[in-house]
Amino acid sequence: MARKNQAAVESSEATTLATEQSVNSQLQRVIERRSFLKRASIAGAALAAGGLLAIDLKAQQPSALNGPEENSGSLAKGDAAILRFLAAAEIIESDVWLQYQELAGVQDDEVSKLASQLIPGYPAQPTGGNSGYTAAVKQLDEDMDQYIHDNTEDELSHEVFINAYLASKGADTVNLDKFRTLPSSKATGANQFGRLTNLTQLSVDTSWWTRYRSSSGNPDLGDSFPQAVPSLAVGQHTAIPRTNRDLVTAVFTQAIANTAGFHFAFIEQGGTSLYPQLAQRVRSVEVLRILLSIGGTEIAHFQTWHDKAGNAPNVSAIDPVTRVVVSFPDLNSSPLGGEDFQTNLIMPEPTAFLSKKFPAVSIIRPTATQGAAMGALRALTADGLFIGQSQEFFAYLRDLAEDADNAQRPNAV
Repeated sequence: MARKNQAAVESSEATTLATEQSVNSQLQRVIERRSFLKRASIAGAALAAGGLLAIDLKAQQPSALNGPEENSGSLAKGDAAILRFLAAAEIIESDVWLQYQELAGVQDDEVSKLASQLIPGYPAQPTGGNSGYTAAVKQLDEDMDQYIHDNTEDELSHEVFINAYLASKGADTVNLDKFRTLPSSKATGANQFGRLTNLTQLSVDTSWWTRYRSSSGNPDLGDSFPQAVPSLAVGQHTAIPRTNRDLVTAVFTQAIANTAGFHFAFIEQGGTSLYPQLAQRVRSVEVLRILLSIGGTEIAHFQTWHDKAGNAPNVSAIDPVTRVVVSFPDLNSSPLGGEDFQTNLIMPEPTAFLSKKFPAVSIIRPTATQGAAMGALRALTADGLFIGQSQEFFAYLRDLAEDADNAQRPNAV
């Protein structure tokens, strides 16, 4: 009997090793597979850049832009679709965070080396950062450079893991390299490298600040919330220096850094909701485990940035290029402030959940699953992240979002 048990253990260990080797092999294929495009047939799709904002989330039928069916391998079709959308979201997040990392993150080579393995042509050496911008960002917390570095590394690890997992199951993966066409900042510290996202024309939604402090409102129940920084949601604002000329005056430099601070939290609160929203649609327990495990780190990111945004100095500035005005109010004063809105209340206040007949409870919000992927895509588009992107890019992401939203758990209620 002992020999049989030992044989079983050895067999199990061999199987585990073979699986790890297979995943590592698949991971290398993911890194090397740079020409993948989900739907070659969408190149001529007539979807205007920015038109994503007009999408009707109630229309859940597959888009007419859909090309050939994607391979889901041994995964359920819906699980593969959800993972593909999340892979795309993580790639977009990585692109955002790499731009912040180059300018204001810790300048070791850990992040740049990892990025160079995933993105063709990305420099493996750190940029050295931008001292003026970094100093302004550190007004929100002296450890901001470390937090930016670690958040960037996390997002890169998320995208490569999800793609590697898809590949290990024989499912199609996601690659957005074709769309790295947007210009970089020309300020000191920025790599001159094509980007997926635009951090210089943002309209940042800061209603997450009031939403997470509300003791009665929940977007899942139809409630809306005021902006914490109203001027940041109007017009287009830069969260990084476009050139070194943006750093000539201390006040505008700080306004750029403050914009970044609130943008950090906006990006991560989206992931905080997206993972539990889509987790309600998966079939596989293992895929559910992936979503719950990665989603938990998004929550950790959000709470960190929620805390730091509250330290943004009270400044007002006029953009010397666009003449757009931004004003960061004292968040501890009227019309916010008070017991419910003070800046150190960074944990979700108990609020309504499922129905207002139940007692208030501290929760992530929103978590309603209907139209979750398209809602996330709509929010990122409204943020201005994709200004300058191609029609093909919008059509591709819309297609991924529709597929994810069409996924259904068996016997879903």
